[in-house]
Amino acid sequence: MKKKEKTAVGNCEQCANFVYDEDYECYTCEVDLDEDEMAKFLSDSYKDCPYYQPGDEYLIVRKQM
Repeated sequence: MKKKEKTAVGNCEQCANFVYDEDYECYTCEVDLDEDEMAKFLSDSYKDCPYYQPGDEYLIVRKQM
């Protein structure tokens, strides 16, 4: 039996890693990509970002109920 890898779907604007950087005065991704991952990301060969985390701050609260 093969294990399926979980792939996250979503866009950057809804991701918890997408934060406002006051130094650059724009939104940036906080994930530290290595050189190969960055090349893959820039070439649009990522279908779904493997580092996507929902930015829904109420997600944890709903799980506790």
